[in-house]
Parts: sequence; structure tokens; C-alpha cells
Amino acid sequence: MPEGPEIRRAADLVQQQLAGGPVDEAWFAFADLKPHAETLIGRRVERVETRGKAMLTRFDDGRVLYSHNQLYGLWKLHPAGAPPDTGRSLRVRLEVGDRAASLYSASDVSMWRDATIEKHPFLARLGPDLLSEAVTVKDIAERLASKRFARRGLGGMLLDQSFVAGLGNYLRSEILFFAGLHYRLRPQDLGDDERQRLARYILELTWQTYRSAGTTNAPEWVVKAKAQGEAQRQQRFAAFEREGFGCHRCATPIERVSVGSRRLYFCPRCQPSP
Repeated sequence: MPEGPEIRRAADLVQQQLAGGPVDEAWFAFADLKPHAETLIGRRVERVETRGKAMLTRFDDGRVLYSHNQLYGLWKLHPAGAPPDTGRSLRVRLEVGDRAASLYSASDVSMWRDATIEKHPFLARLGPDLLSEAVTVKDIAERLASKRFARRGLGGMLLDQSFVAGLGNYLRSEILFFAGLHYRLRPQDLGDDERQRLARYILELTWQTYRSAGTTNAPEWVVKAKAQGEAQRQQRFAAFEREGFGCHRCATPIERVSVGSRRLYFCPRCQPSP
């Protein structure tokens, strides 16, 4: 499933595609959305936001189109009247002038009003979104120290969208690796400096991934991985999907475990077990 940075980049592209003019054509696959198609004609897309892994397309009349890609959803951008050649199921299509954006294969799509969108069951459970809200390292460190999260194992907590929104499996491994922390540790086991370091990497790596289109690795380690002949997938990450490869810090082989029914990668030397 795409993580927060990928969804935010997709939202940026959808906004660029639909900005600047009124909606000329709208189409929805779901019966409860079809009545909105005609009434969206002439309306404008004000902006496209993200909350975690959900996308919010806001129109100038206060309506908000909620969509969640889940595992298979995908937005495709294309010229109006020239849909892409794909076997995917079309869910939403919006056209502005000679440009169009089409959502395929997503099943979680609904229309809301601006005044009620925060009551959406998914959004109501989310923690702060690192890419769409003014979240600081201090904010994250305070959440780590709070009673709600202090006793949670880091390996599971970092996937909990109520902690912060948008983190997923590869970011979890990368954050813990760069912070030098074992996945079994809990926030209450950490000193103030360690909590600050963890909070900093949670924020910085999320933004780095967004800006770099998916690379969490340090630039000098990308060069090192290329020189060693590692595949591009391994070059992108410092720990994730590098099982058996030497740690960039200490050369110890990276190990893989299952935490929360999902794979996690770590260095047993740089991230010692408590």
C-alpha cells in the first residue's frame, strides 16, 4: 500500500491537473455518488489535500470528495476524451478543459461537506498528518511521552495511524534504523535525547521521502550501494528490503523479522535488543 508521501505526491499532481478552470465533466461509478456528477459541472477544484493515506479533493461549493487508494487504487492523469488503456475499473473521472484525472480500482470513495468531513470514520481516528499539518519535532516527542503511547512497542506503534498519519511499513524500518532503536523498545524505555532523536527522524524521513519520490537512504550510502552493485530497490533504503546486505554503518548483515504481521528490517548491532 502506498504510504503518506506517495499519496501526497499523487495529490499534488491531481491538483495541478485539475486547477485553473471549472469542471466540464464528472463521472462516478458508485450509485450514491452519481447525483453529484451533474451538479459539479461549473464548480472548481480549490485544492487536493491528504490526510495520512486518504485524499481530499475540495470543491469551491464546500463539497469534499474523499478517496482512499487502499491496496489497488490509482489516479491516472490524461487528456480529456482520451482515457488510458487499462484493465482497471474506473471509479471517478473529473475533466477540466482538455485535462482529466481518473481514479481506478479504489473502493472507498464518498462525498462529504467541508463542515462534516472530519467526522469521516477513518479521518476521525487519525493522528496528526506530518505532510499536511504544521507538526514539529516537539509535537511528536510529546506524543511519544504521552500515556496513550508511552507503553507501546515501537514496532507496532509506528504503524498505528492514530499516532501520526501516513507512516507505513518501509518508513517504520527506516525510522528505527536511523534512530538506532530496536523495535521492541517502548517510548517509556527511552531517554529524552532518544525520544527527540526518534521524533526528528519520524518527521525528517517522511519529508525526505516526499521530496525525493521514495528515497530514505543517505546520499553517501546511495553512492556506496551503487558501487557495490545493489539493485535500485536496495539503493533507495538503508535497511528496508536489505536482508543479508551489510549495514552501511557497521557491515553487520541486516535481518528481517515479522512485527504486527508485517516485515521489518533492522541491524542487530546498531539496533540492539533491549
